[in-house]
Amino acid sequence: QVQLVETGGGLVQAGESLRLSCAPSSVNSHMGWFRQAPGKEREVVAAIRRGDGSPYYADSVKGRFTISRDNAKNTVYLQMNSLKPEDTAVYYCAARRGYYTPTYYYTQVSDYNYWGPGTQVTVSS
Repeated sequence: QVQLVETGGGLVQAGESLRLSCAPSSVNSHMGWFRQAPGKEREVVAAIRRGDGSPYYADSVKGRFTISRDNAKNTVYLQMNSLKPEDTAVYYCAARRGYYTPTYYYTQVSDYNYWGPGTQVTVSS
């Protein structure tokens, strides 16, 4: 059983930055960051492929967020710059282990086996 833990959430003003961390990740896992705002469905923010480490970003965060992984530290990061009030949500880290397609980006909630409890990110205007 994998127990993921997210850290780094908080309250910031629009235009500021935050970096979220998630551990433990694994070189044998696809890792993803999702978020869920009140009254909305959980949505993918970014994902990083097992193997080549290629990233995927939702259109809403392209150019502002960066996902990365440090395999030596078993940690995945989400660097969030130029934050906007609409980025306010609970952010979840997720891991997919098991069968995978090397060239595929897993972006659905149902694609992931393991989840962290979430960390709140609030962006004030």
